[in-house]
Amino acid sequence: MSRTGPITQDTTTVALGLAQIRVGNSAAYIGQRGAILPVAASIGALADTKFIGNVEYFKLESGYPLIEDVSFPLREAAALECAFKEVTPANVALSRGLDPDDFTAAHTGVIPLGTISTPEFIRMEAIYTYPDGTNTMTIIFPRAQVTSTTEITFATEDVAAVPIVIESKSADDSVSGGDKLWNGMPLGMIIWNDGTGTTTSTTSSTSSTISTTSSTTTGPP
Repeated sequence: MSRTGPITQDTTTVALGLAQIRVGNSAAYIGQRGAILPVAASIGALADTKFIGNVEYFKLESGYPLIEDVSFPLREAAALECAFKEVTPANVALSRGLDPDDFTAAHTGVIPLGTISTPEFIRMEAIYTYPDGTNTMTIIFPRAQVTSTTEITFATEDVAAVPIVIESKSADDSVSGGDKLWNGMPLGMIIWNDGTGTTTSTTSSTSSTISTTSSTTTGPP
């Protein structure tokens, strides 16, 4: 008897495992498209990773009883939620909106409390490698901020996992610190790479899909 129901069409597209999160200075890389941050920019082991592309709509209704006629997008946001396991000065600084590049040692550093200010702008690249070890999906926020409460929970039989939220901000040339390269995709992009160097990308804040050829090939993390 043949199988029925939602049968897998392509096993290489099934996502299993976590993405690797890399962060860098936004201004230094704002004029670059594609995955360019080095492996050394990774924030290390993670407990989870989650991409959220949120859209809020206004729904026009008419008639009696009311029936929806059309939906208009009001606002769009993109964010990456994750929880890091490596509690280093750089990662804790990142969770407080500070520049992690100011903290290079794993066990040396001071983070003052009671001095919170506007979060630093960072570039975030979330690189997910499919189980086949070849195909990748990369989420790029060229200009982002970490906006979350720092919570470090210590446990007797488990490692601490510190949650953070990385929110993408407009990166086109309409804002200070942006670049015309991101016009038409102000919140960033999602790139799929089959390992051949030719990538397919979906831009954030548009509904279109474009094809590009990147000079940087992203391999497994």
